Amino acid sequence: MPKDTSIQSVLIIGSGPIIIGQACEFDYSGSQAARSLREEGIEVSLINSNPATIMTDSVTADHIYLLPLTVDSIVSILEEQKIDAVLPTMGGQTALNLCKEAGEVGVWEKYGVKLIGVDLDAIEKTENREEFKQLMAEIDIGVAPSRIANSLLEGKEIAQDIGFPLVIRPSYTLGGTGGSIVENSDEFEEKLERGLKASPTHEVLVEKAVFGWKEFELELLRDGNDNVVIICTVENMDPMGVHTGDSITVAPAMTLSDTAFQRMRDMAIKMMRSLGNFSGGCNVQFALDPDTEELIAIEINPRVSRSSALASKATGYPIAKIASKLAIGYHLDELKNQITKTTSAYFEPTLDYVIVKIPRWNFDKFQGCDETLGLQMKSVGEVMGIGRSFLEALQKACQSLENNRIGVGADGKNYRKTQDILDGMQYPSWDRLFRIKDALTLGVPVKSVQKMTRIDRWFILQIQQLVKAEAELKRYDLKAIPEAFFKELKQKGYSDAQIAYVLGNTTEDEVYQRRRELGISRTYKLVDTCAAEFSAQTPYYYSTFDTENESTPSKNKKVIVLGSGPNRIGQGIEFDYCCVHGILAIKEAGYEAIMINCNPETVSTDFDIADKLYFEPVFWEHLYEIIEHEDPEGVIVQLGGQTALKLSGELHKRGIKIFGTSFEDMDLCEDRGAFSDLLKELNIPYPEYGAATTVDDALDIAHEVGYPVLVRPSYVLGGQRMRIVINDDELEMAVLKIMKHIPDNSILIDHFLDRAIEAEIDAICDGESVAIMGVMEHVEPAGIHSGDSSAVLPPYNLPDSIIKQMEEHAKKLALALKVKGLINIQFAIKGDRVYVIEANPRASRTTPFISKAYKVPFLNYATKLMLGTHKIDDFKIEKNLTGFAIKEPVFSFDKFPNVNKELGPEMKSTGEAIRFIEDLYDPFFRNIYKEKSLFLSK
Repeated sequence: MPKDTSIQSVLIIGSGPIIIGQACEFDYSGSQAARSLREEGIEVSLINSNPATIMTDSVTADHIYLLPLTVDSIVSILEEQKIDAVLPTMGGQTALNLCKEAGEVGVWEKYGVKLIGVDLDAIEKTENREEFKQLMAEIDIGVAPSRIANSLLEGKEIAQDIGFPLVIRPSYTLGGTGGSIVENSDEFEEKLERGLKASPTHEVLVEKAVFGWKEFELELLRDGNDNVVIICTVENMDPMGVHTGDSITVAPAMTLSDTAFQRMRDMAIKMMRSLGNFSGGCNVQFALDPDTEELIAIEINPRVSRSSALASKATGYPIAKIASKLAIGYHLDELKNQITKTTSAYFEPTLDYVIVKIPRWNFDKFQGCDETLGLQMKSVGEVMGIGRSFLEALQKACQSLENNRIGVGADGKNYRKTQDILDGMQYPSWDRLFRIKDALTLGVPVKSVQKMTRIDRWFILQIQQLVKAEAELKRYDLKAIPEAFFKELKQKGYSDAQIAYVLGNTTEDEVYQRRRELGISRTYKLVDTCAAEFSAQTPYYYSTFDTENESTPSKNKKVIVLGSGPNRIGQGIEFDYCCVHGILAIKEAGYEAIMINCNPETVSTDFDIADKLYFEPVFWEHLYEIIEHEDPEGVIVQLGGQTALKLSGELHKRGIKIFGTSFEDMDLCEDRGAFSDLLKELNIPYPEYGAATTVDDALDIAHEVGYPVLVRPSYVLGGQRMRIVINDDELEMAVLKIMKHIPDNSILIDHFLDRAIEAEIDAICDGESVAIMGVMEHVEPAGIHSGDSSAVLPPYNLPDSIIKQMEEHAKKLALALKVKGLINIQFAIKGDRVYVIEANPRASRTTPFISKAYKVPFLNYATKLMLGTHKIDDFKIEKNLTGFAIKEPVFSFDKFPNVNKELGPEMKSTGEAIRFIEDLYDPFFRNIYKEKSLFLSK
């Protein structure tokens, strides 16, 4: 059946700000859906409140509405636009809940808007735990014994009947919010009350726990002809009891028997077909008893899910793109496979490689929180490794995490105390994988590890292979390693740095040179959806150590863009936004654009954004071999945040061109001493400071500059470990903590400008001229990290004389640093004096906010300045903003109920929203002041 021609315009509902449980994967889904619908000539309108996304950019949709996700906002759009249909399945739970709310008050019916891609009754059946249980009973699908509770008394009665251990699952929540495991009656009441409070309907499912069972997910697509395909089967390495968003996951499934898979497949298809007549994507989760292979359903999500982005990148099958076409009437057999371009989309992908997803946590930002993993999701992002084997993919994922690991151990960060290792295995936490390796290294039997973790024996035996390989490696020095064994180590994912560490008497560079002498180099393979059965047209590659190379470098002039790695606090989706726009500008400038990134949730790792995508760790060894293979004109590091910047030193050392601002000038901004010397030379005020390497040094500097002082490590992101201290005792404690967690890092001691106003500027520079793109004033005073402060554009309370000083300082600095591209400068204003706090000659968190607020292609200009193809005078910069734009931070403290929520110099927000107001008397703006205990003075 061809598309529904009555649908000429579609409204896509976005997911709002990034929060734990709903991250940038929905930016990927929404962006892909919008592009897919526009290919069909459909006019796309999009509502979302997140300024940091590609989804809310003019390149994505015809009409962008940066509005709060409320029914009132939906009505205002429907009054302005003729909308034929709404697609609410691309914005996670937030979009579904808003769609449901609008439907309940008759909005869709009033404006004649058709729901596509979902059925409201299906949403209710899957989100209401009791209805889901009844539906499963009707179609003869097993579930864990459970009952619904709406009160403490009901819950206690159910617990008495079912027996402990139990699981509490609140209805209508996201990322397992409020969910918990209850081992005994002592903790039941507290956890039940928390679950009831988390549910918007004050309803929880009290369910028998199936500890030790294995967990699997299936991603499905269904069309209007009731055809269903299984796109991907994902196995959780962690057993039931750990939220799937916090579990290490693997595709294809490694330990699933064929009979169990066929039953699971049949059950998933039956479940999807039971949810009414809708076309689109669906995610189904199962638990499997490892002893009997009994299967039960955990849940079904009739929408594009968190795992859909992972499954799309894992298989190369663009789930959101195809789901949006199915929603407007197409059948699967009428659509093309987007990778091969010749075969039908009505097929199930085949993988001849393995992918491993590892979540990324930020427990360091929530000090005092419970780091034990459970039913409530706590990770802030994820990475994916692709390899020809499980171990290769696992090690590549570990190298992608941006937590100073260079693989699965073999890096000197292992635990040595037996009890610490055993505790780390028994209680699931972010580093349990590494503790399993430590235990096996100590000689703890595989059977004991399996009993403590309940992780399938197959995975533990795989990790044991690494222990054996390292024991074998210790027998050799570098020159004596047999070629076959050397290649085996690389095929198991070992980095050169790991091999150097195990050998103990050599360097990473020496290992690299030796293996190149032996002819052991990376080859690159296509992600083609069909295990090479058909020719693939899409240049989407991963590396391995094989004989055949499927990536043939072109003779075009090329530029590599380094991505930002996993989403985390301090470096989020805004840097992916910058990378995507950089890629588009590079292509416009006539270069071949090559993307390197390892985050499956992002738009930058979509196979049709760059001319060539290498899904690889943003890790020196991987980057260097791609550079050797592709021979680019140079590399752009300004767009990928700290992840990309930290590699600029190695690029510079090896004479590889960095487009834009030079390494020396970027590094000068990180070196507080050199930077302050520059400010002094330019006659720009700055807080008195000093750099210390010992506690005694720090005390001497503090006494010299005067308390209060800001204590911080150098070369960190998001205010990591920053503290404001007011006396010697606090200073000593802060310095010792930095030395413990970030050793060999100089510590900066700055005099803190108490009660100062904080503001910032984003600008672009071509080395000769500077254009100020935005001046923002923070609502909170200095001392609150800029990422956690509300920012107002343009300034609401700064005199023109102060703004003039800021702009003069910014221009002086940009020219002195010979900036080519972007620069962000942060200021503290005390009285009539403007101090420079720091400068970052790269993309910043505020870059997308300014682009959206002023409707200016900020990144396009900046990238062309980096490339040197344009000067500022070539651009006609027109800013379009009536009134004010406010960037409001969003937090995920609900995931960590007992942590200190007080804001300070270390960033804690997970996302942001944008709000436009006409004047300063707007109730939203005045409420911000009320909440922050500040007063409107103008």
